[in-house]
Amino acid sequence: MPELPEVETVKRGLEQKLKSFIIKKVEICRDSTVAYPIEKKDFIDGLQNSLIYKWNRRGKYLIAELKKTKKNNNDSTKELSLIKNGFLVIHLRMTGYFTFYKNFTNPCKHTRIRFFDKNNNELRYIDVRSFGQMWWVRDGLLPTNIIKGLGSLGPEPFSENFNITYLTKVVSKKTRSIKSILLDQTIVAGIGNIYADESLYSAGIIPFREANTIKKNELKKLRIAIVEILKKSIGAGGTTFSDFRDLEGENGDFGLQTNVYRRTGKECRKCKNLIKREKILGRSTHWCPKCQK
Repeated sequence: MPELPEVETVKRGLEQKLKSFIIKKVEICRDSTVAYPIEKKDFIDGLQNSLIYKWNRRGKYLIAELKKTKKNNNDSTKELSLIKNGFLVIHLRMTGYFTFYKNFTNPCKHTRIRFFDKNNNELRYIDVRSFGQMWWVRDGLLPTNIIKGLGSLGPEPFSENFNITYLTKVVSKKTRSIKSILLDQTIVAGIGNIYADESLYSAGIIPFREANTIKKNELKKLRIAIVEILKKSIGAGGTTFSDFRDLEGENGDFGLQTNVYRRTGKECRKCKNLIKREKILGRSTHWCPKCQK
């Protein structure tokens, strides 16, 4: 599943590619991709003639701020005016990604939604496993009230709220594993399997440890590791270890730099012991038995 660095990479690509992109036509190829509104016609009508004004990211969600284009009938020049038109919210889930086409291309069988501008430039959403979802939230409604997962997210790893005081408070009474804490989106937004494993390795903490046994100095190391690794991965354009593609159809390069993730049976880069793998909450977990305690 695309995690924070991959979603941030997609967001930046959309910002660069879709400057002044006004949606003139929406084609829904798979109804289940639209989570809200319930009526697909409302989704289409709501998005038509909308300028994608600004892109944001919250955890693993992409949020596009929209402005509706409207003819100024009282003005003889017939100029267009812009009014707020709510938000287009997207969750890529496991295999969702966007591609952009300047020339007409027949859609593949995994195409779920197509957005066209007046010049027939196309933003196409492709999703092999079809778990991804989209919401159009009209102006006057809050996306956090409509989308349960969005409304329950914990702080962003790069925010001031994700500090040692917060981490200490969160883990102090938790007996579950520290990895399960990192995967909990209500505690910290955007971290998934890859970056949980890599951050714990960097901090020297074994993933299975009960959260309340981790000392303050270890939590400091963990917070620093999370921030540094996420920033490094964003700089590399995300990871290669998923179905993630950026807007140009390229994988990220961070997978080439991982220390434990997907390196089962290979030598630890520090101590030369072999990397191990086991499952936590059904997720493959990778660690070095010597470097992590």
